[in-house]
Amino acid sequence: MKSPSPILEVRGVTKSFGAVDVLQGIDFSVEAGSVTALVGDNGAGKSTLIKGLAGIQPFDGGTILFEGKEVQLHDPRAASQLGIEVVYQDLALCDNLDIVQNMFLGRELKRGMALDEGHMESRAGETLQSLSVRTVSSLRQKVSSLSGGQRQTVAIARSVLWNNKVVILDEPTAALGVAQTEQVLALVRRLADSGLGVVIISHNLQDIFEVADYVYVLYLGTMVTRLRVAETNSGEVVEYITGGKTDLTAQNGANS
Repeated sequence: MKSPSPILEVRGVTKSFGAVDVLQGIDFSVEAGSVTALVGDNGAGKSTLIKGLAGIQPFDGGTILFEGKEVQLHDPRAASQLGIEVVYQDLALCDNLDIVQNMFLGRELKRGMALDEGHMESRAGETLQSLSVRTVSSLRQKVSSLSGGQRQTVAIARSVLWNNKVVILDEPTAALGVAQTEQVLALVRRLADSGLGVVIISHNLQDIFEVADYVYVLYLGTMVTRLRVAETNSGEVVEYITGGKTDLTAQNGANS
């Protein structure tokens, strides 16, 4: 069975800062309806790759394809217009605003000169309902009153409010308890099941094995492997993360 074409794909992308080659010919792809995990030790290049996909730090070289067409990601607006949204670890939520205000922050809907509060509240509620979010009692709760899991839920829901096609989640379960982690991972899975391409960056392999379909491993600026989660285990992934194993060494071992 032929695998679906990636919704987002980069081929041979590079990025350097001075004399340091942070990304060295990276290939990476995201399929609609799948969760793709990106792992690697600190300094492996994960943040640089994500910032390139978000248009924050454009790649120096290589090819970017979106829905099969070559595109340029020179700035965040270009990524946003394509439908690429990043939910960063700090979430960028305003504690003094309520859920609706946060979900529409910077993109407020207006009727004439006034804010269209009713329409915004309705759309926020529909978005949360479509994601089967039932942990929020009121859309007018101040974000400061929400738990860590609820805050993450609001940030993720905001990312899909604008019909985005690829959502990138940076450490979405960091500092969450067990129950809140389960809620967020279930939401991540529902995003993919709704047809989005989801990327999750995480140091928690248990989370990745629970929710991801594929895992890519970065090691010192090189993409050393892409694995189907159902066909690997955490021990093998750790070997790739620490540099103890690469696809090249695996092939050599198979040929010996």
